[in-house]
Amino acid sequence: MSTDTQQAQLAEQDWIHWHEERTATVAAPYGPLSLTGTHWLADCSEGRIPAVPGQWREDGDELVLTATAEDGLSLDGKTFSGEVRLTADQGPIGESRVAHGERRLVVLSREGLWAVRDFDPDSAARRAFRAIDATPYDARWALPGTFRPYDTARTVRVENADGVERGLGLGGEIAFDVDGTEHTLQVAVEQDGSLWAVFADTTSGNGSYRFRFLRPAAPADDGSVTVDLNRALLPPCAFADHFICPFPPPGNTLPFAVEAGERNRTDN
Repeated sequence: MSTDTQQAQLAEQDWIHWHEERTATVAAPYGPLSLTGTHWLADCSEGRIPAVPGQWREDGDELVLTATAEDGLSLDGKTFSGEVRLTADQGPIGESRVAHGERRLVVLSREGLWAVRDFDPDSAARRAFRAIDATPYDARWALPGTFRPYDTARTVRVENADGVERGLGLGGEIAFDVDGTEHTLQVAVEQDGSLWAVFADTTSGNGSYRFRFLRPAAPADDGSVTVDLNRALLPPCAFADHFICPFPPPGNTLPFAVEAGERNRTDN
């Protein structure tokens, strides 16, 4: 067996493992399928959120929760009544500070607005979920690319899945060739140096979800990066309508079919 064949087989096995882990993560008790609501406090009269116990109000850069014992809430794993000041949750959903039984009430802040997200492991979407429909691995879609950072970070306004326009920060672009033609995608740079692209292609809404994410690893010192479209991801809003995923920024719609990666969610 040649070295190239061995490498191709290893890459395929690695992708299969990645796909299995992705499916398990999505189907986990506090994965994206469990989100049953994103409640913006600006839309809630007197801090009362339908079907969510307690009273929630904004106070500058904090959220204040007031609850009685009858509300049945817990804080940091202990029965809670009284008043507590909260900041946005940053850790895993299952470790969020406020809970109602098995539900997790997650504090969210976006562009100065506050919301409470309700994650319920017994959600209808989680019970209905069967699989992530994905194209089998194809080495032709694992492309060598180059990261080109911008001199200064940029923010563009893009529509989000909830119909609201918000800022999307961009730190550069990745360039790669497909059939001899160079293409680029604008990307955000995460805190660990990895990249994040929101993109569409000619299959979007016609064979795959309306847009997808791509998360390449941090580029090497020379800017080289692997653009592996086999790992194109469904965004969280493909699993629950209550996520506010950003749509692709201008220029991030590829003019060809990316017949690779995750395509759609499959239910029973």
